[in-house]
Amino acid sequence: MRGLGLGLVLALSCAGIAHAEISGDVVRIGVLNDISGIFQDTNGMGSVEAARMAAEDFNGGGKGIKVEIVYADHQNKADVGSAIARKWLDVDGVDAIVDVPNSAVGLAVNTILRDSRMTFLASSTASSDLTGKACSPNTIQWVNDTWATGNTTAAAMMQRGGKDWYFVTVDYALGKGIEGEATNYIEKHGGKVLGSSKHPLGTSDFASFLLQAQNSKAQVIGLANAGGDTINAVKQAAEFGIQQGGQTMVAFLLFVNDIHGMGLKVAQGLQLLEAFYWDMNDDSRAFAKRFAARPGMNGKMPSGNQAGVYASTLAYLNAVAATGSDDAKIVVPQMKTVKGKDKLFGDVTIRQDGRVIHPMYLFEVKKPEESKYAYDYYKLIATIPAEQAFRPLADGGCSLVK
Repeated sequence: MRGLGLGLVLALSCAGIAHAEISGDVVRIGVLNDISGIFQDTNGMGSVEAARMAAEDFNGGGKGIKVEIVYADHQNKADVGSAIARKWLDVDGVDAIVDVPNSAVGLAVNTILRDSRMTFLASSTASSDLTGKACSPNTIQWVNDTWATGNTTAAAMMQRGGKDWYFVTVDYALGKGIEGEATNYIEKHGGKVLGSSKHPLGTSDFASFLLQAQNSKAQVIGLANAGGDTINAVKQAAEFGIQQGGQTMVAFLLFVNDIHGMGLKVAQGLQLLEAFYWDMNDDSRAFAKRFAARPGMNGKMPSGNQAGVYASTLAYLNAVAATGSDDAKIVVPQMKTVKGKDKLFGDVTIRQDGRVIHPMYLFEVKKPEESKYAYDYYKLIATIPAEQAFRPLADGGCSLVK
């Protein structure tokens, strides 16, 4: 079943490297994420199962390579995530860390791993600093980032007439990054940002923030947050009748699991940008069906982040098989030779700055009567080509080339 991941032939460019070896005779991959908090549905144990699926599909890489998946909960705290990463590095012999939702945690892990032998597969860390000022030769960033989320979403909405904006933003690196990127695009292209409200991570009461957004009369209200924060904001916006009043709500970082949690009656009409949707094609549906049948998934469809864990883990393992090493200094350059078709993310290229580029999609959430079966939630509005969806390498991107 390896064909469900990167159906790519990795060039054996590192075959001549001396002393390439797999440390401890086993490749250990640590899934580091939020298992008990606001990202538990979009990541959580679903990400662990996705990594296990990748290891099973890798099946030793034709070389009998042993793979072990471990996991831990970073609790959305940078100090907790850092402590886990250091223990995995110094004590437990973990070779790669994957997933890591929460940009503050991801940036901390990125710093720890920079000069180590460990690879950071930042499949859920959205900060675009990972390919900018914080770039590292050990990091590969899959799925999404704040540049793509902010710029591409703003561009798509402005093309549809959304010129005036108001932001409801989570007050940490993720939200600030998304709002900053979107604001920059909006103002450069003739739009206006009429205001912004900042809220703490894990907010339950959005009334004051939403009323300010409603009173601003902005055409578009941008939710620059994620997980439970976005769900709570959307639910409360429905109570205020914000969309019925003519304002459009855009969720910058929303997943199919979030839509399922709030229900179509509440979520209908929302605009959102995704890198992956389980019902896009036969390959994504086949993966989703297998994922839904995994222990503890109980029929749940995978999020884009969980698909990213699978794709990045399998790409990493394929590079390990190609090089015979699990050292980041050997594996990551091998991963950067990848260019081709990924069955979950379409045409992909892994650039020299570690950014994986692929198409992005603008969706609108269906009305309840438009949904024909479980998790049939999105209708495609626009496809953004990979070269437009992500920050160009030469435009403020990481100058790292090795």
